[in-house]
Amino acid sequence: MPEQQAHEEPRETDAERRRRRAQFLRELNEAKALRERVQPRRARAARMRQAMRMRTFRW
Repeated sequence: MPEQQAHEEPRETDAERRRRRAQFLRELNEAKALRERVQPRRARAARMRQAMRMRTFRW
């Protein structure tokens, strides 16, 4: 019986971790959108730099 409890606990923490990660990513996207509205030129430049990084990246 104690073995079953040990197996169920990681699943619960894994679900919690996914929930926390989803919340973090939502907040991150919200922050990026806010930054883009507040500083459109800087955000556009950051997007251009990211696009350049992705184009020059080697697999």
